Amino acid sequence: MGFLRLDPMMIKLIITVLLATFLPAKGVFVDIFEYLTTAAIALLFFMHGAKLSREKIIAGSSHWRLHLWIMFSTFVLFPIIGLLIVWWHPVNVSAEIYTGFIYLCILPATVQSAIAFTSMAGGNVAAAVCSASASSLLGVFISPLLVNLVMDVHSSAPTNGLEQVGKIMLQLLVPFVLGHLSRRWIAGWVEKHRGLIGKTDQTSILLVVYSAFSEAVVNGIWHRVGIDTLLWILAGCVLLLALVLAINIAASRLFGFNRADEIVVLFCGSKKSLANGVPMANILFPASAVGIIVLPLMIFHQVQLMVCSYIAQRYKASHDKQLAQQVKPTVVESQK
Repeated sequence: MGFLRLDPMMIKLIITVLLATFLPAKGVFVDIFEYLTTAAIALLFFMHGAKLSREKIIAGSSHWRLHLWIMFSTFVLFPIIGLLIVWWHPVNVSAEIYTGFIYLCILPATVQSAIAFTSMAGGNVAAAVCSASASSLLGVFISPLLVNLVMDVHSSAPTNGLEQVGKIMLQLLVPFVLGHLSRRWIAGWVEKHRGLIGKTDQTSILLVVYSAFSEAVVNGIWHRVGIDTLLWILAGCVLLLALVLAINIAASRLFGFNRADEIVVLFCGSKKSLANGVPMANILFPASAVGIIVLPLMIFHQVQLMVCSYIAQRYKASHDKQLAQQVKPTVVESQK
């Protein structure tokens, strides 16, 4: 039952939330952490841009039906399910929790873990690189517009949707593009220090989570969110992921995608990005609401990692078994 283990990042997130609960940032430290967080997020997306290989994007961009369905799953199917959950309103919890579910549903897909799981399962890695990267970039524009289209929560500043997109572009897209344009000079260094870059990813996210939860704790988040609410969020995340995975498998087989492309659909069309979601939430929502709104995203992040890890292992085992069966007759024939 290895897939039930918490991944190291989730353990760090839990520790960060506990730290913010007992030692929240106050006074001058709020501004210090705000500057640190902005710089760390800019560095994170600069590194993402530097890691992105243009050759891999071009190699995987030809399968338009595959990419179109993944975009549909990410930015249409997920939001529809999120809105249905809010319309159903099965449990009497705070409005911010339901807002968090809709917000989770309108985010882009992850990049790194979607590609990693596709590779592990023996899928079409080039297509996964192209699709996950496109989802992440399109999310900079689509996600804030969907927030203004389907949600009632607005940031504390009097900004409209276009201004919010502009802020997100400045904080996420501009560093990403600069990083990608710098790739010709720093690609070798990036490849050599992938472990260090992974730590930069994690540190950036942890800083944003600490800042968000510090503000939330000061505003009494744990008076509004109990164990029963957390368990309900977990159940909702499991149901949401199960529905999307089932629909994506059915769609893959309906469209006649092969096994390698079906794997891409599963891992790129069913995941949501914590790295994009938390920084965006800081821009899109009031500071006092960010902590509680990103709770469903944080829990869904862990659920998707555990479930997708298990699915990837099953695909890999099935693929290895097929290869062994193909090799066995060849060995027998050669011995005759």
